[in-house]
Amino acid sequence: MYDYDLLVVGSANADLVIGVERRPAAGETVLGSDLAVHPGGKGANQAVAAARLGARTALLARIGDDAYGRLLLDSQRAAGVDTVGVLVGGAPTGVALITVDPSGDNSIVVSPGANGRLTPGDVRAAAGLFHASRVVSAQLEIPLETVVEVVRSLAPGSRFVLNPSPPRPLPAEVLAACDPLIVNEHEAKVILGAEAGGAADGAAGGAAGGAAVGDRPEDWARVLLAKGPKSVVVTLGSQGALVASAEGVERVAAVKVEAVDTTGAGDSFTAALAWKLGAGSSLPEAAAYAARVGAVAVTRRGAQESFPTAAEVEAR
Repeated sequence: MYDYDLLVVGSANADLVIGVERRPAAGETVLGSDLAVHPGGKGANQAVAAARLGARTALLARIGDDAYGRLLLDSQRAAGVDTVGVLVGGAPTGVALITVDPSGDNSIVVSPGANGRLTPGDVRAAAGLFHASRVVSAQLEIPLETVVEVVRSLAPGSRFVLNPSPPRPLPAEVLAACDPLIVNEHEAKVILGAEAGGAADGAAGGAAGGAAVGDRPEDWARVLLAKGPKSVVVTLGSQGALVASAEGVERVAAVKVEAVDTTGAGDSFTAALAWKLGAGSSLPEAAAYAARVGAVAVTRRGAQESFPTAAEVEAR
């Protein structure tokens, strides 16, 4: 019997958000809205999103002993997240500088702060959390060596979900543990490296020759799957998502909404998918539910403030 449906290991940031009419060019200054400060960070976001949906959730992260750290702790506890694994000190709390344009698209610069001090030793010291968790989720806003230690600390029978953001090449040990690896198109290209261009060239050449080659995201998903993950999910924004496993590749339809702010939407998707997988849903079923959760989130401003409850998702 697991104490937690989901353990999230990852970052906790204060999001400093400014609305802009357009992003500035190099050397240019533009005026924006009043500054808004929100609790964020991919790890903290996923933990809140899962807890809001009803998952028994714990967070392993590091924050600073400062006002932003207290903001993050308050947000986690208000959502019902167990913060026994949140470590305090070592550096200031991480900060994300976010600009949001009128279409809801965002650009983000992150100062990792205390997130960069979450170490493999911290993971080993939290062994009890890993053995009590059905699913473990991680991202790459913490050191890669810490993510490797997360993989090595997984309890027998638990499931590992990774969103490699910000993207970088991944060691085979990490890829082999992913079930699924969740990427957007940009992240897929970075992880595939030169192979992404090869897949694109192959698709173009096949189209010219009349062969059925499938859409480019399907090609990327298959190549990613061949690198070792047990399953892969590629998110495609307004075009939905696709899931890939040994059973094949399947499209998941998007939920049509008018986006206001996409900040944190990917985190809500990942959290919902991880929770549903742990509850026994198939990968396509979990991805379809996660798409509904993400669709609700983008209709609201902010990251954690935008995450819906299960009842709000069902009402859509």
